[in-house]
Amino acid sequence: MKLLIKLVRDIKQSIGQFIALVLVVAVGAFFYSGLVTYSSTLSSYTKDYYKEHNLSDLNVSYAQISQEDVSELSKIEGIHKIEGRYTVDATQTFDDTKATVTLHSIPANNEINTLSLIEGGIPSHKNEVLLDSHYAEEHRYGVGDRIQLTANGQELTLTITGLGENVEHVKKNDTQDHKTSGFAYIDEETIPEIIGGFAYNEVIIDAEEGYDIDKLGQAIEAQSKQLPYLEQVSKERSFSYSKINETIANNNLMSKVIPFVLFVIEAIILFLTMSRMIDSQRNQVGIMKALGVKDRSIMLHYMGYPVLVAVVGSIIGCVIAASVFIPFVTTSSSRSNSLPDIHFSLSYLSVIPPILLSSAFGLLACYLSGRNVLKERAAQAMRPKPPKKTKKLVIERMPGIWSRIPYSYKLILRNIFLNKQKALASAIGVAVSTVLLITAFGTQSSLLKVAGQVEEVYSYDLRVDYAPGTSSDKAQLPPGLMNSHWISEFPVEILAGDEQENATLIVTEKENNLIHFFDENANRLSLENDGVVVPQSYADHYSIAKGDTIQIRFSAPELNDKLVQMKVLEISTQYSNPSFYITPAYLESLGVADSPTSLLVEANSSEELVQVRQFFEQDQNVDTIADKNDLKESAEYILKQNSFVFIMFIVCAVILSFGAIHTISSINIYERNRELATLKVLGYAKPKINRLIFLENIVLTAFAVLVALPISGYVYTFIVKALSSTHQQIPDQLTITIMLASVLLAFLLTVLSNLMLRGKVTRIDMIESLKSVE
Repeated sequence: MKLLIKLVRDIKQSIGQFIALVLVVAVGAFFYSGLVTYSSTLSSYTKDYYKEHNLSDLNVSYAQISQEDVSELSKIEGIHKIEGRYTVDATQTFDDTKATVTLHSIPANNEINTLSLIEGGIPSHKNEVLLDSHYAEEHRYGVGDRIQLTANGQELTLTITGLGENVEHVKKNDTQDHKTSGFAYIDEETIPEIIGGFAYNEVIIDAEEGYDIDKLGQAIEAQSKQLPYLEQVSKERSFSYSKINETIANNNLMSKVIPFVLFVIEAIILFLTMSRMIDSQRNQVGIMKALGVKDRSIMLHYMGYPVLVAVVGSIIGCVIAASVFIPFVTTSSSRSNSLPDIHFSLSYLSVIPPILLSSAFGLLACYLSGRNVLKERAAQAMRPKPPKKTKKLVIERMPGIWSRIPYSYKLILRNIFLNKQKALASAIGVAVSTVLLITAFGTQSSLLKVAGQVEEVYSYDLRVDYAPGTSSDKAQLPPGLMNSHWISEFPVEILAGDEQENATLIVTEKENNLIHFFDENANRLSLENDGVVVPQSYADHYSIAKGDTIQIRFSAPELNDKLVQMKVLEISTQYSNPSFYITPAYLESLGVADSPTSLLVEANSSEELVQVRQFFEQDQNVDTIADKNDLKESAEYILKQNSFVFIMFIVCAVILSFGAIHTISSINIYERNRELATLKVLGYAKPKINRLIFLENIVLTAFAVLVALPISGYVYTFIVKALSSTHQQIPDQLTITIMLASVLLAFLLTVLSNLMLRGKVTRIDMIESLKSVE
C-alpha cells in the first residue's frame, strides 16, 4: 500500500511528464484502433456483401441477344448460372446539368447481382423502376414519384417503386458523383418500350467456383461467333470491384505501417523515460531496500508506472478514435462507396494490443534499468553515485578559445560531455520526433503533388468515350475544335518471372499533344513508334529500366491472350491511374489491330467548348463525356479522402515530439536538482538558470536535428514505398523547405517545453537538494 502511495506521489510530483507519456501512448492507440477498425470492417463487409448478393464473375455485351441464345450459352463448361438482361444509358436533363442513369432490366428469377432494397419494393410491372438511393436523395425523389428519362431516343415516364443499391455499383466513378451519375432497375416488361421489341444486350455470369475466368471468357467468345458480340469484362477488371479492392489494399497497408512507426517511437520514448526515472531514484531504491522491501516488490512498484501509463493512454486513444476517427471514416466511406448498412464501430478488444505493447516496452525498460540498481547493497544504493572521472575537453586544451567562452556556456559543454549517455538519450528522443515531423509533412506534400499532376499531364478539354462497336471512321466531329486525337485502351497483363499483374495499355498517336509525359526529373518525354512508355510505379516494382524488353499479354478474349515483347522506350512518372502507352504504328507492328474507342478534344475557346459538348451529348454513339473539371475533381477527391489521416498524423507527430522533448527535459531538471540548487546558492538569478537549461536543450536539439536529417530521408523513403503500389505512385516530395519547416517546429516545441518547465526550476528546494544523504 505504501508503494502504491509512493507511485501516486511520483506521478503527482511529475504530472507534466505523466501527461506527456499518456499522450504519447494515446497517439499510438488512436491510430492503431482507428485504422485497424476501418480496414478490417471494410474488408469483411465487402466480402460478405459480394457473396450475399452474388456479384457476377463476367459481364458479356452484345448488340442484341435472344433468350434462346442465352440458353445455349448456359451449356458452356464453367458456367454455374447465367442471366440475360438489357442495359442502356439513359439521360435526364435538369436546369443546370445533365445526368446519366444506367438502366438495367431485372432478369427473371434474378440470382446474380441481386438488389439491396432500402425502401419500397422491386419493380414487377411495365414502366416501374427501382432507383439508386443516392441519386434519388440528390434529386429529392421518393417512392411513388415519377421520373422522366430518355433512352435510345425514347421518352420514358417511370414510377419509382423502390430505392436501393446494387453490388455491381459499389463505386460509380472516381468522385462518386451522385448528381450526374446514377443507376436504376426496370422490369423486363419495360424493354419493348425502349427498343420496340424484346431482346437482351448483356449476359451476367456466375462461374463455377475455382473455374478459370479467362478460359471461360475464351469459350464464350468462341460460342458467340455467330452473334453480334461486343466485349466482356471480368469482375476483377470492372471499375467498381477493382477500385474498392484497391482502397481496401491501401487501407490495410496504412493500418500496418502508420501504427508500426508510432509504436516504435512510443517504445523509444518510454524506454528512455523509465530508464532515466529509475536511475534518478537510485537513493530511494536504497532506502526501500534498507526498510526491508523485497527486490521483487521494488521492481513491480516501478513497473506499475508504465503499465498505468499504457492503460490510461490506450483508453484515451481508443475513446478519441471512437469519437473522432470512426465518425470520420463512416462519413468518408458513405461518400466514396455505396455500401448499404455498413457500420464502423470500435471493438472494446481493440484497446488490448496498445496496452500490451506499451506495457511491454515500459516493463522491459524497468527491468533493464532496475536490475543493476537492485544488485547493489542498500547502503551503496543510498549514496550518490561517485563523481565521474573527468578529463579536459578538447576545447579546454585550447586556452585561446576556452578562456573567451562565457562561464555559462562552459557549464553547458561540461554537463553535456560529463553525462554523455543522458545527452545521447535526450538527443535520440528529439531526433526520432524530428524524423516523424519531417516524414508527416513530406507525405502530405506528396499527396498534394499527386493532386496537382493532373493539370500538368492532361491538357484536353473533353474526353469522349464511344459505345462499344462504334468505329472511329464513322464518328462525326463538330466545328470549333483546335485539336483532337483518338485513343484506345486494352486490358493487359505484365509478366515478370512467375509474377503477373493487370494493367492498362493506351494507344494514341505519336503527335498527341493533349497528354504529356514526364520523367522523374520533370523533363518532357515523347512517344515513339519503336517502344512503350512504362509508368514508374510498375518500373520500380518489377525493376524495369529504359532499354529493357518486357512481356505483355493482351487480356481481351478476342485477342486470344496474345503474348508480345515490348521494348521499354521511357519511364514516366504517373501518380494516379498509371498506364502503359504506345503508338498505333507500334501496336500494328506487334500484330494487333488498333480500334480507337475514345476521343480527346481541345476547343478553340471556352465559348465554342459549350457548343462542342452539346454536339457530342446529342450523338447517340457517345457513351460518356468527361471534361478537365472532372479530372480536377477526381484528383481533389483523392486528396480529400486521404488528407484527414495525414493531417491527424501531423498533429500526432507534434504531440509525440512535444511529449518526447517535455519528458526528457523534465528528467534532466530532476536529475540536476543538486547542481541547480548550488547555482541558486551562488547567487544565480532564476532567469539566468532558466536560460542555462534552455540553451543546453537548444544545443541538444540542434545535435538531434543534425542526426535526424539523414535518417528522415531513409524513413520517408520507406513510408513512400510502403504506401505506393503498381497502381499508385507516391512522389518523393521531401524538399529543403519541408525539412526546414520541420526543424523549426522542433525548435519551437523545445522552446515551449522549456517555458512550461520553468516552474520546476522555481520550485527547487535549495536546502533539501543540498542536504547530504549521510
